[in-house]
Amino acid sequence: MHQRQRPKPAPAIHGTKCLQMTKKSWLPAGVTEYRDRHGKARYRFRKTGYTPHHFVAQPGTEEFRQEYALALTGRIESVSGPTPAPKGSIHELCIRYYNTPTWKGTADSTKTTYRSIIERFRAKHGNKPVAAVTTAHLDAILAGMAETPAAANNLRKVLKRLFRLAVKAGMRSDNPATETDKFKGGAGFHTWTEEEIEQYRAHHPYGTTARLALELLLNTAARRCNVARLKRTDMQNGKFHIQHVKDNDPTIVPVFDETRRAIESLPVVSLEYFITTQFGKPFTAPGFGNKMREWCDDAGLPHCSAHGLRKATSRRLAESGSTDAQGRSFTGQKKNQTFAYYAAKANRERLAEDALANLESRKLANRKKST
Repeated sequence: MHQRQRPKPAPAIHGTKCLQMTKKSWLPAGVTEYRDRHGKARYRFRKTGYTPHHFVAQPGTEEFRQEYALALTGRIESVSGPTPAPKGSIHELCIRYYNTPTWKGTADSTKTTYRSIIERFRAKHGNKPVAAVTTAHLDAILAGMAETPAAANNLRKVLKRLFRLAVKAGMRSDNPATETDKFKGGAGFHTWTEEEIEQYRAHHPYGTTARLALELLLNTAARRCNVARLKRTDMQNGKFHIQHVKDNDPTIVPVFDETRRAIESLPVVSLEYFITTQFGKPFTAPGFGNKMREWCDDAGLPHCSAHGLRKATSRRLAESGSTDAQGRSFTGQKKNQTFAYYAAKANRERLAEDALANLESRKLANRKKST
């Protein structure tokens, strides 16, 4: 008599323990089978300290492995109700997107931001058919976020990516997000003025970590995540060698005199990183941002932030007459339009004076030629 064979267990995901067999089941740890009201076999993930999750994909498939890996990281939200979304749903589209080369090649910091946006959208609309979504539907969703236009624009950017994949995967023939309306961009983070920079310096003198943080942010024009992890070995031959987290673009910038003095004013310690906590450990990006927020508040600058110093350096570069290419080589921006955005706060009065001076010089030169 032949024994009934069990389904083969799904192979383990490389680098994780997520698909190891348990002693009592061929399913991964924390996953159990149950029957829905129609008698169909379903699978759910339940584990203490984790968000419960009802699977869309079947065990043994790549989609299932991807869902399980996300559930273990705590970065997947439970599907509403015990019945998973049907095939061709937004839920399935999100799972597909997480398995694309585009997603896997995205920087971790960007993944964190995008995943948060995707999961919030999926929690509300995951069961809807991808093919039924219209531009009008998406416009209505975005319009409901009018109080937070930046967040709406970020969602629109993510939706364009998701539905671009839907077209490629044959789930629909067009991208409904492309024709949605974009909110007019705001000023974003405040760009520090020279007066505010000096006010901060006056409150945080040389010899303090707060002062070194400001000088490093101004000097490198790097994001807080880069500065928080800037090592002493990244300073070589009077230059900072920075590998920007976003887009992974490298830049090499000279060490300014103010920065060198801020480094030399601190006690000599055998620490790997320039900026550390009181315990000698490097900050996380959010932790460094919060600490910078505290230092700005202490200096009477509650409207200033770490990112505003990146914009201030862009402003300085623009005021000095740097071209877009020159500015991008310093800040690590990938597109001209991005640097142009950061340089929008350039001192228009000074630029107008320079333009007027050039005009007067030409007039004088023309007069000399005519005499």
